[in-house]
Amino acid sequence: MENLREALEECTNEQLYQLIMSNAKDKTLAIKVKVRPIMHKDTLVFQASSYVGTKVLHANYTKAELISYVMENLQDNFKQLEIEHVTMKVTVLVSKKGKVTIKKKKNTDSVSLVESKKIDLSHNRTKKYILEEGKPIDFLIDLGVQTKEGKTVHARYDKFKQINRFLEFIEDILPTLKKKEKITILDFGCGKSYLTFAMYYYLKVLQKMDIHIIGLDLKEDVIATCNSLKDKYGYEGLNFLKGDIGEYNGVTEVDMVVTLHACDIATDFALQKAVKWNASVILSVPCCQHEVNKQIQCKELEPLLKYGLIKERMAALITDAYRANLLEECGYDTQILEFIDMEHTPKNILIRAVKRPALTKMTKRSENGKNANTKDINSKKVDSVREERAALESFLHLHPTLGKLLDEESLPIQK
Repeated sequence: MENLREALEECTNEQLYQLIMSNAKDKTLAIKVKVRPIMHKDTLVFQASSYVGTKVLHANYTKAELISYVMENLQDNFKQLEIEHVTMKVTVLVSKKGKVTIKKKKNTDSVSLVESKKIDLSHNRTKKYILEEGKPIDFLIDLGVQTKEGKTVHARYDKFKQINRFLEFIEDILPTLKKKEKITILDFGCGKSYLTFAMYYYLKVLQKMDIHIIGLDLKEDVIATCNSLKDKYGYEGLNFLKGDIGEYNGVTEVDMVVTLHACDIATDFALQKAVKWNASVILSVPCCQHEVNKQIQCKELEPLLKYGLIKERMAALITDAYRANLLEECGYDTQILEFIDMEHTPKNILIRAVKRPALTKMTKRSENGKNANTKDINSKKVDSVREERAALESFLHLHPTLGKLLDEESLPIQK
């Protein structure tokens, strides 16, 4: 670890652009940590932003404190460190056995890097979005989010932030998508397709990936408009089709499934399709969860459930937690994240599920929610999640659509 300390000593100064710790062993502690230098009361300190669940926690460290903080975290939780500095780029990898590998790449044009990174030591610097402010983007102009000069329309600034927030979720799972040469993405209920166009632009134009995106919606006029726009932009590999989520069978294999604000059980049909296609990534923003609200019965919770508003909100949260647990059973690492600020809409939950690498044989669940071939399954995590979900179904007298849909099929269970 001494070489790591030397690298940190060399890079922790005012010429540091950013330091990122990622690939966490325990994501409940922090998903990642970003560090940047700032001036605080005329003193250079290093601000660490820890991404814990849906929250971002900030703390300031001196140089010595930061070096100790980073080294401890690489020993205990994170397996990767990226340092961007004016004079160099450093990559640190920590193996399962604790072996530390350090790669340094010197920057031969530090002046150019300073200009491109625009290192800002102010305490509250302007947020840098994936889609840069001030840069005209064709679909954002046509959809009324930007002016022709690239300025974000004030009344649509929340939409601009929402689009960038969605792209940040995709940015986090890029390593999973980049494992394949060509990526197929299906967007159920695409609507006006702000996010579909943004997804295409980010992956195809900015990331230079070979992708095919299919947007599906029931409204003919919306589909016609979206196809007209994609032809205007020359977006090859982007197609919009009229169709129903539950009945669509135009593909047999998909790498990523996106479902945004599909109403009530339409989300369940989309998730069932994603599991059936063995999708590597699922991004789902549910909407209007009515089903559980009608089913839920629990004597112990009656003092809460007798209030209609409370029952409605509880039912929505239970629905999404139930869906997340089912995806865990199907071999996904699943997170429930905040999509946009609560002040803009209460429908602000995003379910992000990433397929775990290895799959075992197909296996069928019995009527009580337990696996019929439990003895053949080596995953304690899957068994535990399944038992917890079965207990929840019994306690609240639930039989949601997604559970029934997946019961009808063989689930890919994870080792």
